[in-house]
Amino acid sequence: MDKSRSPQPGGHVCPWWFAYSFDNVLRRLVHDPTAMVGPYLREGGTALDVGSGMGHFSIGMARIVGPGGKVHAIDLQQKMLDVTMKRAARAGVADRIEPRLCRQDSLALGALNADFALVFWMAHEVPDPGRLFGEIHGALREGARLLYAEPSFHVKEELFRSIIADAEGVGFTREAEPKVRISRAALLRRG
Repeated sequence: MDKSRSPQPGGHVCPWWFAYSFDNVLRRLVHDPTAMVGPYLREGGTALDVGSGMGHFSIGMARIVGPGGKVHAIDLQQKMLDVTMKRAARAGVADRIEPRLCRQDSLALGALNADFALVFWMAHEVPDPGRLFGEIHGALREGARLLYAEPSFHVKEELFRSIIADAEGVGFTREAEPKVRISRAALLRRG
């Protein structure tokens, strides 16, 4: 993504300590992982939480996929992954979550053949969303779904639509626009 499309000049990566301001107990009331991603995951499935932050959705997805499933929590900041794993241990699901430290230029996923991916409130921070979605596309099985969301108070409709176009450019098709509180959201399918 070029800098002119970024909501902030040059993009911005949320610092790990700032995540406490929105990743807290109250968030479960607004963004309940079971309600939001439950329809797209099944027990024994494999999920990607791209830009997992402190694990709000990773832990929820780990509960959904159960002991036979796996959630790959992917973040650019080791501190975020450390907090995720501490929270996952307290929740009793650490064995279902694989923390993955990515690089600024690559998720380094390989061919995981995952069933579902979540890209929540972070694609606008990425310099090249097309590359991001291309890597995710390569890590999903045929027909897998991806839920993409951005904060509506921060990411304008034009940028949101542009990022969806980037995802469609690498082989995703738009399936629906589910309602996600204080967010713009799209459900995409891997073609």
